[in-house]
Amino acid sequence: MLEIFIFAFGIMYTPGPVNMISLFAGIRGESWRALRFCAGVGSAMAIMFIGIGYAGNTIIPKSVQSVIAILGGLYIAYLGYKVMKASFKSSVAISSDTTNMRFSTGLLMQLSNPKAPVVILPVATVQFPAAHVEGIMIAMMSLALGCLAFGAPTSYLLAGNQLKQAALNPNVMKWVNRVMALLLFYIAIQFISNAITQS
Repeated sequence: MLEIFIFAFGIMYTPGPVNMISLFAGIRGESWRALRFCAGVGSAMAIMFIGIGYAGNTIIPKSVQSVIAILGGLYIAYLGYKVMKASFKSSVAISSDTTNMRFSTGLLMQLSNPKAPVVILPVATVQFPAAHVEGIMIAMMSLALGCLAFGAPTSYLLAGNQLKQAALNPNVMKWVNRVMALLLFYIAIQFISNAITQS
């Protein structure tokens, strides 16, 4: 079960559009007002985990789960490679325009975020059944993962507010990316090895 949270952490906490918007909101001093945006992000993730968690648990047969796990592991390794590769490139300036930091903005942005299915599908369709997460446990785990998703933009928000210079330091962001890439590689290996041993 720990692997579920490590994987979700590795994907959710890497720099992405939602996290970068929160970072710049913190730099602009919008911390408390932007928390509703972060709550919208967490709520969207919880909703998607619950929906796909219950659907995946009943729709996808066990024989297909190992194939999904291998494909998911390869894709996660690819994401880790991309994150690691990006950490060695010069940082690209990110717009710091003011964004409407409402709950509904965070909810809709995360529901349409292409990174969200990358987290949810492998967890809900492969890791939940492998960890025997069933029934009411799907809802409980989904809420816990929603809280973890709330923490991702919130941590960037607080970093932007408290560590204005460090948050914009390209070297800091490079090392954050490298650590997250290593976490993704670890999870990819776990996905593939578990799928091979269970098949």
